[in-house]
Amino acid sequence: MEFSKPKGTYDVLPAKSGKWQFVEGIVREVARVYHAHEIRTPIFESSELFHRAAGETSDVVSKETYDFKDRDGRGMTLRPEGTAGVVRSFIAHKLYVQSGAQKLFYIGPMFRYEQPQRGRYRQHIQFGVEIFGSDSPATDVEIISMACLVLEKLGLDKNVNVKLNSLGSEASRALYREALVEHFSAYKEGLCADCQVRFEKNPLRILDCKKDAGSEAMKSAPAMIDYLTEADAAYFNAVKAGLDAVGIVYEYDRNLVRGFDYYTHTIFEVQADIPGFGAQTTLCGGGRYDKLVEELGGPATPGIGFGMGIERILSALDAVGIEYGEDVGVDLFFLPMGEAARILVNDVMRVQRAAGVSCEVDFSDRKLKNRFKLADDVGARYIIVVGDNEVASREISVKDAKTGEQTVVEIGDLVNFINRRM
Repeated sequence: MEFSKPKGTYDVLPAKSGKWQFVEGIVREVARVYHAHEIRTPIFESSELFHRAAGETSDVVSKETYDFKDRDGRGMTLRPEGTAGVVRSFIAHKLYVQSGAQKLFYIGPMFRYEQPQRGRYRQHIQFGVEIFGSDSPATDVEIISMACLVLEKLGLDKNVNVKLNSLGSEASRALYREALVEHFSAYKEGLCADCQVRFEKNPLRILDCKKDAGSEAMKSAPAMIDYLTEADAAYFNAVKAGLDAVGIVYEYDRNLVRGFDYYTHTIFEVQADIPGFGAQTTLCGGGRYDKLVEELGGPATPGIGFGMGIERILSALDAVGIEYGEDVGVDLFFLPMGEAARILVNDVMRVQRAAGVSCEVDFSDRKLKNRFKLADDVGARYIIVVGDNEVASREISVKDAKTGEQTVVEIGDLVNFINRRM
């Protein structure tokens, strides 16, 4: 019996893993220079956590979560996004007592039961950053700058657009909700079934509907920016001025909503501008959530963050034609001849690897010609044949695979020899 992978998932094979490591290395380096510290939370949490955080009317909660009961009948959910779990941990471990803003990042799998398509999977890997404790517009600029720096380091900065909007505070949203109810009342019967439910529970979610996106009701809907209070408008203007000051080009998008109910004030997306990339162009998205910590049981603490799908990043890099994460080969390739040579080679490789030199070996008894071909196939920089003579003399001949030059080296001096050459 042959088992197939679950729908909407994928295997990362060895030939492709270098690309993943390359991207993950970039995001970790950017997190380091921004002084963000890694946090790792469970891949499943109480269902109530995600339902309360994201909002019952969001598509993620109403249609896409993987919910299950554990053996004690407790409702659990595979995490569909990273923020709620990080906030839960932030509260549980009282990280809010630390002075200054807390910057946290994570890399891990998220799960959503949605229709698989290019760059969109039921299990996907997300890099995310959360900053707690600062309500300054300058922090909004910093988090957007961080997302943009990741894309710049990856070589995608010329192929993206930053979209920006504001959802304002509770006061602004109350005014906007009234305007939406009044507007959509005239179109209610023509809305999709989901939006008719959203009309009663959370009219703002109607703007995130994909089915009715091109309808007249959507095109003529009022814009949030027109209902911002004076203070909220000043905040949004400060964010835009900050982005201008650091040279980040952005576009105000009146229709940008984002998919979770916890957002307040600034929301943003970074979208790919790559011909043929596909319909799913969002590489990164996030925003401010100043009430979420309090709503989940913690003290009033402002927060802001973003999430970035690694699969989307990989697809964008491929679409642009950027070469990255290629296998750089191996430093030393050993070809032992006989059992005594195999024992010696294992000891030599242990010393080399401890010194940071990559090693590979072929322990087979195949013809030497075939074994040399294997060394060439894996991109070996130096090839070393070890037989009984080398075991007795403790000297080996190191062949430079590029030049063909061979140098006799004492086994004890091999580390120094390789370091000098490399």
